[in-house]
Amino acid sequence: MQAVVLTAFSGRYGFHRDELYFVASGHRPDWGYVDNPPLTPWLARASTAVFGETPTGLRVAATLLGMATVVVAALLAREFGGGRGVQLFTAVVTALSSYVLVVSHMLATNSADLLLWCLIAWFGLRLLRTGDGRWWLAVGAAAGLGLVNKWLVLLLLSGLGVGVLAAGPRRVFRTWWLAAGIAVAVVLAAPVVLWQASHGWPMLTVAGGISEDDGGENRLLFVPMQLVLLSPVLVPVWVAGLVRPWRDPAVRWARALAIAYPVVCLELLVVGGKPYYAVPLLLPLVALGAEPVLRWLRRGRATRRVLTGAAAAVCLVVSVLIGLPVVPAPALNGALLAMNKEPGEQVGWPEFAGNVAGAWARIPATERDTAVILAANYGQAGAIEHYGPERGLPRPYSPHMSYADWGPPPDRLVGPVLLVGRFVPGSPAERVLTGCRAAGVHHNADGVDNDEEGVRFSLCTLTEPWSTAWPLLREYY
Repeated sequence: MQAVVLTAFSGRYGFHRDELYFVASGHRPDWGYVDNPPLTPWLARASTAVFGETPTGLRVAATLLGMATVVVAALLAREFGGGRGVQLFTAVVTALSSYVLVVSHMLATNSADLLLWCLIAWFGLRLLRTGDGRWWLAVGAAAGLGLVNKWLVLLLLSGLGVGVLAAGPRRVFRTWWLAAGIAVAVVLAAPVVLWQASHGWPMLTVAGGISEDDGGENRLLFVPMQLVLLSPVLVPVWVAGLVRPWRDPAVRWARALAIAYPVVCLELLVVGGKPYYAVPLLLPLVALGAEPVLRWLRRGRATRRVLTGAAAAVCLVVSVLIGLPVVPAPALNGALLAMNKEPGEQVGWPEFAGNVAGAWARIPATERDTAVILAANYGQAGAIEHYGPERGLPRPYSPHMSYADWGPPPDRLVGPVLLVGRFVPGSPAERVLTGCRAAGVHHNADGVDNDEEGVRFSLCTLTEPWSTAWPLLREYY
């Protein structure tokens, strides 16, 4: 059912700006990119190669990752001794939670990250429960793949490590299988780490910029967002998961998980990380808390069950509205975009490329062979790259993120520069591009207030060769 629903809605609206970037990255396979390791772009390349370079074709990968996450969540519930009813409950609430719906609908680094965090937790918990050191190999393999997708997995590993040191069973560290697991992770992650090292650790530069620009807001919203990102109705369930290992002797071995979550949250608060970074660790806690919550519901009066069901129904409706494109695009403005801006970033990209084509047509035909389209961000560049050829547009360039590595334009292109968007006031771009005059403005037909609504196009003059101008234009944030 999950696959059917996700597939039914996967083609509505259109590509997200990040998806356009992943598609472009997948066409340039490498061991790394400025702002993320290569796993998600590789998945984008594989999914579009098999199912077509459309939103539906790309999102097959996200759907499969979401389905696998639900299965692993049910397996986690079984690991804690839950029967079929508990496993089914865990699977259903996982599939219908807001965060899982969002990352299962559109392909993002979080789509794979969610599954990999759950796998590491499952393998690690089997290691703690059984004491069989061979599970270190599975933990190492999942951790290595996690590092090939997103380095946030290091927070999970550190949190679980602190948990085991604090609450045990510490005997799992006294085995040569630990070294073997570390070796597996190192082998898998080594090409990605070496790529980052050889390129000056750009991901750390990007992470530092995120912390500097958004760290204060992230810290302020961190705790409230923990309560709503998965679903408010699931807060009592994962809180029960935090408490259960300290009350139930049968799952005492899982105390490390209950410690890991606050440790990871504290780490994110210190570095100013985004609130959703900690959400994948809530799913194992939901699996851990499912059994006592269901027992509490069964023992309660009918009124308790009715009220709980009503609250769950309301949260389900909200989750679907937030996570899936179920409403017409014009209806997104207002509360829905305030709760989740990502659907808005999936609207209007074909029109955007069409408006760029209209601005491009203002360049005299005799000058277009040496003209350049310069986009201010990777979403704009990705849209022009994907939709532009059928509209007669040449390859776009952008100094943003990995698009900067795929430039600069050849020095022979000395004609007009069609600037899409704006660079930061006072940046070197104002010296490199001069004499800018208006060439158009983008408005999407649905009137959705997204990041590209109202973006202006300008025709500018390049003052120095691209080879010397390009380093001055580079943008990491």
